[in-house]
Amino acid sequence: MAEEREILIVGCGDIGRRVGRLLTAAGRKVVGVVASEESAAKLKKVGIRPLVANLNDPDELLELPTANTLIFYFAPPPGGGITDPKVRNFCAVASGERAPQRLVYISTSGVYGDCGGAMVTEETPANPQTARAKRRYDAEQTLLRWGAEQGVTVVILRVTGIYGPGRIPISRLIDGHPLLRLEESAPTNRIHADDLAQVCVAAAEKGEAGEIFNVSDGHPSTMTEYFLAVAELAGLPRPPLVSMEEARRVMTPLMISYLGESRRMDNTRMLERLEVKLRYPTLAEGLPASLAEG
Repeated sequence: MAEEREILIVGCGDIGRRVGRLLTAAGRKVVGVVASEESAAKLKKVGIRPLVANLNDPDELLELPTANTLIFYFAPPPGGGITDPKVRNFCAVASGERAPQRLVYISTSGVYGDCGGAMVTEETPANPQTARAKRRYDAEQTLLRWGAEQGVTVVILRVTGIYGPGRIPISRLIDGHPLLRLEESAPTNRIHADDLAQVCVAAAEKGEAGEIFNVSDGHPSTMTEYFLAVAELAGLPRPPLVSMEEARRVMTPLMISYLGESRRMDNTRMLERLEVKLRYPTLAEGLPASLAEG
């Protein structure tokens, strides 16, 4: 019997390590692709074989063991522009005899753009409005076209704000950065990092070619409510609350861009199709666990 092929995680950071731990616990061999030796050392500690590669270099991509395997592609697009050249390079190299069987891609719920707080399903048309969302949407479309051409099962996960150990805004709270007033703060969506990891594994097992899944805990709340809940649990002072008019003067353009988009993510397809049971379906359960581990 042929030896089972290793699973490849491209861009094996925090979420990649969580996915890798689930897979190695199930007896699978995992290779994690990272950009530095420092990141490689983190993989070794959790039983993932590291491979250091520059995703901007097509020659280094040729070293990746992509043929006939399962790939999780978690590497973010480079900054600038509205396309993802890393994904385009990857697709060019991982074709023909080097094509994998399946690929799961982490995208962003930002591809839907501002929906005015409306409920968003996977049938909602994409309408990316920021450059970062346009880069993610370009990656999605590139991978879906490549998958159809190469016979690769590509599954897209449109992920909401990720929180968990090491992903809690403690430093912003300590520094006293202002928040938008509750009455002006629009709904946002989140998913715990451990739940995202199990969704990724389930998508690899059960997702079909071209499927898209919204990934969230299904309990939207405002960013202000989220920060205030963290402050209370961590015993930190509540930050000052400001109007949107003042926020535009004192907050970074990046933060303002987040505040300018609002939607409520429907996770029904994720729960039903992938048969995922969330460990942390609400912030009330997820935040204490995140602070305890952190």
